[in-house]
Amino acid sequence: MNNFIIIITGILGATMTFYVSHYHNQGPVRASALLSLFIGLFFYFFPDILNTYLTKNIPVVFIGTSFIGMISTTTKRSYIHLIIAGCLFSIIYINKNNLFQGFGGALGALAFIALLTTFAFSFAFSKSIHKLKAVLRLRRCKSS
Repeated sequence: MNNFIIIITGILGATMTFYVSHYHNQGPVRASALLSLFIGLFFYFFPDILNTYLTKNIPVVFIGTSFIGMISTTTKRSYIHLIIAGCLFSIIYINKNNLFQGFGGALGALAFIALLTTFAFSFAFSKSIHKLKAVLRLRRCKSS
């Protein structure tokens, strides 16, 4: 259950930051800072609402995925990409096992990895789908 809540937090962090940034004209930095501050203060003042693991990790995951939500509107393709990247960030965060221990900017690095991976898979699958459609069209033309 804890992992599910962390993944939902990751999805919300990415999508809410993008939404506040672009649809409320706050800019990416202000949107990330405001939402992260709200989440951080909420768990600071109400630490007993959830268990210790979630109280400690929800703000960290939200801050990390808010970096994903800071993406430009010219780069972002859809909310699906943000949802997948937020989910991927959360899964990597849950399984990181001190991999990034001692590295500065670990949350930013994880956000970069999640976003880059999401866009790479999206690009690869879109190209393969276009190639498949072209081959099917070619077969239809030859059979006619």
